[in-house]
Formats: sequence, C-alpha cells, structure tokens
Amino acid sequence: MWWGTVRAEEEDPLSPAQVRRVRAVLALGGVPRDDHADGVQQVRLKLIERRAQGTESPRDIGAWAAAVASNYAVDWHRGRNRQERVSERLQTMTAWRQSVPGPEEGVLTLAVAEGIEALPPLQQQVLILRFYVDLTVPQMAEVLSVPLGTVKSRLHAAVQAMRVHISAGTGVRG
Repeated sequence: MWWGTVRAEEEDPLSPAQVRRVRAVLALGGVPRDDHADGVQQVRLKLIERRAQGTESPRDIGAWAAAVASNYAVDWHRGRNRQERVSERLQTMTAWRQSVPGPEEGVLTLAVAEGIEALPPLQQQVLILRFYVDLTVPQMAEVLSVPLGTVKSRLHAAVQAMRVHISAGTGVRG
C-alpha cells in the first residue's frame, strides 16, 4: 500500500460529500482545522476496519461517518484537557520549588523543604496540591484523575513521612 495516495483499484470509502460532512462535524466540534485531516483519516480507518472484520456496512455511511467524527472531536478535547492538567501539575511542582524560602527564613522552613524533596514524587504532588495550592481531597482526585482513596492514602503517607522528618531534624515532637 502506498501511504498518502489511493491506488486506482482501491476506492476511497468516503465520497467527497461525506468528507466535507466529516470536516464540518469536526469544525462544529471545535477541532482545529490542522487536525481535520487526522479526523477524516480516523473515520476512513474505522470504516476499513469494519469491512475487514466482516461487519456489515452502515446503512447511511454519511450519518455513521458524522457520528464517528463527533466521537473523534470529543476524544480530541479529552486529550487536550488531559495535556493541560499535566502541564498545570508540572507548573505547580516547579512553582513551589522556586518559592521555597532559603535557610535564613528558619530551621523549620528548611526542614519542610528538605522533607518534601525527600518524598517520592507522588507524595510530593499531593502535599503540594493540598498545602500549597489549597485543593481539597476531592479536587485533588479530580485533577490527578485517581480515586479519592488513592489521594487520601498518598496524603496520609506523605504527612506521616513529613512529621517524622521534621521531628527528627529539628528536635520538635510531632
């Protein structure tokens, strides 16, 4: 098979009118024009996969293609939102590291900073979101896309580890 071209004996599974309809659905779904070709390609791929599996072709290929394009638009937005959440998390992680005061601010501040640095990344993440970003546990679960219980157990383990670290480093009893 030649990529990017259709051989003469192979027929495009979508008519030009259906391709225009798919592009219109993608545009209405908020997918940027640069990604329309990918959306049309996904619709073609789904149709070819159906044929290869021996599944009966849809009665109205245009309507079916529009539904697949709509699903592609939803998936595109989910992926974008997921990427934005990851970027926000990374910005939060770097922001707290830049805002940690130096040792002149006190022994306790230094002990907290060192304690956070010593934690595993997942525990660092929940501590920062809870105490620096002031998110609630349910908000953290939503932002991190993990179950509520996972956030609670990570937060509990992180607080316990911090308590041990601070009390050992400063002589303060937790």
